[in-house]
Amino acid sequence: MTDASRLKSTVYVGGLDPAVNAATLHAAFIPFGEIADISLPKPEAPSSTEPHRGFGYVEFEVPGDAKEAIDNMDQSELYGRVIKVAPAKPQKESTEGLGSKTAIWEQVRILISIALRLEASVLIIMKEGWLAKNAVSEEDRIAAEKSKTGAGTRPDDPMQGLEGLDVAGPKPE
Repeated sequence: MTDASRLKSTVYVGGLDPAVNAATLHAAFIPFGEIADISLPKPEAPSSTEPHRGFGYVEFEVPGDAKEAIDNMDQSELYGRVIKVAPAKPQKESTEGLGSKTAIWEQVRILISIALRLEASVLIIMKEGWLAKNAVSEEDRIAAEKSKTGAGTRPDDPMQGLEGLDVAGPKPE
């Protein structure tokens, strides 16, 4: 079974009484279809005396059975407690959000370094775009250099080369 289909076949069961165990969940959810797996996550603290963290997961063989269980068991009562039954969500990475194993300042440092790399990439792209837009051809660059170095070789007459421009309007044929 793929991870996506497993996720569609799994329901979250929350609000469980400490007396609830895997056999109890199996008995409560078997009317909706064949059960592939039941898990009750244990508390993380080694000194905890609780048998589970107050929630569990029931994985069905068929995704349709999971939907049926959600429709019929959500907000029902089990061992005197109203339980929440919903589709299971994918597990978060251990490095993101609350409950992360990475300190918040380390997460911020990582995010800042990513942002700086992105900013540098954006600046390079912007610079390349500006260069492409404002690039000077080799021919224009050579002409500009000649005009700078040849400043003393100007023609004597500033109007030289402008002959024939003294008539306004279209050229007579």
